Amino acid sequence: MKKVSVAIDGPAAAGKSTIAKKVAEIKGYTYIDTGAMYRAYTWHCVNKGLDCTDEAACVAEIPNVNIELLPGGKVLCNGNDITREIRMPIINKNVTPVCQMKPVRLFLVDQQRKMAEKSSVIMDGRDIGTYVLPNAEVKIFQVASPECRAMRRYKENQEKGIPGTYEEILEDVNRRDKADSERAFAPLKPAEDSILLDTSDMNIEQVVNRVIEIIDSKVKE
Repeated sequence: MKKVSVAIDGPAAAGKSTIAKKVAEIKGYTYIDTGAMYRAYTWHCVNKGLDCTDEAACVAEIPNVNIELLPGGKVLCNGNDITREIRMPIINKNVTPVCQMKPVRLFLVDQQRKMAEKSSVIMDGRDIGTYVLPNAEVKIFQVASPECRAMRRYKENQEKGIPGTYEEILEDVNRRDKADSERAFAPLKPAEDSILLDTSDMNIEQVVNRVIEIIDSKVKE
């Protein structure tokens, strides 16, 4: 079977991970949650008591970080199961400056590309189609209004018992949109050959079906 790479990019809390996981299960692809990898690196820095705006200190930890993505969405950092911890407010507040550190991005991108060489993958993030996997057969740019994204994340956090108000999450979404779009290295933007998918008025099943339609049509070309 032909090896296929699917890149789903888009702003924070656009539901990329939820959709990518479900599509991966249906298509039999390997799902790579790049956002979880950046959150795991941030968790490591926070856990070490580092200032996450101190690039020198955070970058110096690269040799000391081992991140693993396991089936079922489990995330390990140096053997520690941090699947729930990486979704906490303290990580939300610190992940953006860590994401903007070029050496950290290069370190994690190298790992992501190696994963994509092994099998058909679906990978979501901010710069997958433009930078991580520029030759991906399928590129989708998934968007939704900030208010819609904040409400989805708020409901998801409520179900998981993760603290935070809707207003706090909306503020965080808008802050991350600005930072992701304006960062100097590999900023958030759609690839020229990506397909725009606005999910504001779609439920999960509708989005999953649409993404599968896009993949199937592209792979047949």
